[in-house]
Amino acid sequence: MYPDDQALDLLYDAIEEKRQPSWPEMKFHLQAQDTSLPGWAAIQELIEAAVNDQRKVFAPKKDLGPELWSQVLTLPPSIKNLKHVEKLDLYGSSLVRIPPEIGAMENLRQFIPYTSYGLHWFPYEITRCHHLRSSTVSTRALYGNYKLRQPFPVLTPVIAELAPARCSVCDGQIDPANFEQVWISLGMATDVLPLLVNACSSACVNVLPQSPEGYVLGPHKGGAKVLQPLPD
Repeated sequence: MYPDDQALDLLYDAIEEKRQPSWPEMKFHLQAQDTSLPGWAAIQELIEAAVNDQRKVFAPKKDLGPELWSQVLTLPPSIKNLKHVEKLDLYGSSLVRIPPEIGAMENLRQFIPYTSYGLHWFPYEITRCHHLRSSTVSTRALYGNYKLRQPFPVLTPVIAELAPARCSVCDGQIDPANFEQVWISLGMATDVLPLLVNACSSACVNVLPQSPEGYVLGPHKGGAKVLQPLPD
């Protein structure tokens, strides 16, 4: 016995409702870091000390204490100098973004932003950390994660506050008046992460790698209308 057209319509409506959960449009956390806070000065001093002593583990909460660590919304660009760090432990942070300079942490092997619930996405530059093999991320907070399928914020118009000086893909100079922003989900270490790409041209967007099965395939501009695979 085959279902009639009305039954099929109801079935398809139910599938589509499950496919696209009722989410509002997501918005970026664009809070500016208050650089007058003692926590900001403390994290800069801690990075300088870690560079000088060539430490392999960088765990700000342990070194700064909860109060100072809670004042840090983004890591300073100087993390690019942490060339010897193998384990970046950002457990229990108030971070809302990671700077693209993380891509210069050439010896990074473990990335632990666990219980950092304000981190919904990461910079594409993290793909330059070629030794990264282990990650512990609060995946339910991530845009596009298979558990909840939280939608990606829309990137039209581009979010100028999140545009670096150089291309995420080729490292070429970005013209602030003429660049592209897209999302892509990629496997990094032991997780699939939503990555923000700031590209200097459409050519750089076209060479982005394939997304893994079960995620939005290829680069996209985000928004609640982007169809994602069924949530678990």
